[in-house]
Amino acid sequence: MADNKKLILIVDDDENLREILSVKLQKLGFSVDQAKDGPSGVKKAKEIKPDLVLLDVNMPGMSGIQVLSRIKQDPETKELKVLFLTNFGEAQEENSWVDDKFAKDAGALGHVKKTDDLEKIVARIQQELSQGITSKP
Repeated sequence: MADNKKLILIVDDDENLREILSVKLQKLGFSVDQAKDGPSGVKKAKEIKPDLVLLDVNMPGMSGIQVLSRIKQDPETKELKVLFLTNFGEAQEENSWVDDKFAKDAGALGHVKKTDDLEKIVARIQQELSQGITSKP
């Protein structure tokens, strides 16, 4: 792996979405790893310490909010950048509670909608990774 390759961890129970995002991000030069649920996402985040975690909010068993809480409580992972990946925030009023303010209050950088154009999602990922660039020890 090249030293300057950014590592992204996608934590989502939707295998198709993980694959589509992985392929797109790898074509752009990112390294990508995946986790299919919350517990494996927490474990993998601690093991690989990615540059960015793309985290689904609504997963069975352990929600993305619970995953984020565990990541932020662990001294080894508390500084990881996390971006929520969600269908929430769409027109359905009962689910419109997930927005950037909520995400930031929870400790994430913000959120991207799964329904957004893939190019828009990738642009947000690139934007977040280019902000506050620090070299890893």
